[in-house]
Amino acid sequence: MTDWILPQLSYYGATLLFVTTFLSCIAMPIPASLVMLASGAFVASGELSYLTAVSAALTGAILGDQAGYGMGLWGSSKLDDFLSTRPRRARLMDRARVQIDRYGGPGVFFSRWLVSPLGPYANFVAGATRLHWFRFTSWGIAGEVVWVFLYITLGAAFTSRIGLIAEIAGDISGFLAALVIAAILAVWLRHTLRERRLGRWRRT
Repeated sequence: MTDWILPQLSYYGATLLFVTTFLSCIAMPIPASLVMLASGAFVASGELSYLTAVSAALTGAILGDQAGYGMGLWGSSKLDDFLSTRPRRARLMDRARVQIDRYGGPGVFFSRWLVSPLGPYANFVAGATRLHWFRFTSWGIAGEVVWVFLYITLGAAFTSRIGLIAEIAGDISGFLAALVIAAILAVWLRHTLRERRLGRWRRT
């Protein structure tokens, strides 16, 4: 897909940037960061305006975030129906909602650019747990601004090393995303084990 997308930038420019960032924010397997780096190279060569590239990528990302949040919100009622017959899991979800309400804003911000592989799923989770829309949107826009400006600027500054920068950035984001997932799993496992211990204690 990458080999097909990048040459299209010379023809479709801003439109392709918009579509790419939008689709990446709803978990489509699109190399949005690499496309933005490549668009930076087109900016440096004068084939694409910096303002146009930033505007297109940022608009696509913000609308993609809103679409992902909307999908999660749409599915939240089905999730509630599922949990209504499973009190133990419902309690875990209630705790998760409390934590997301407390820390969800910064989590959304960093998932836009620092751990970008988790960004689309953060959108779904934010909607499913009903994180306040304004908090989601404001933190999300702030994170997308960092993501878009960072990658397009890097692409414009290092046109001959885009592949290397994309590889390094991908490795760092992937590593940090893996750490976040491991931490979430550790917390979930701790809560599960504690619930089981409490259940056994109550039965004795």
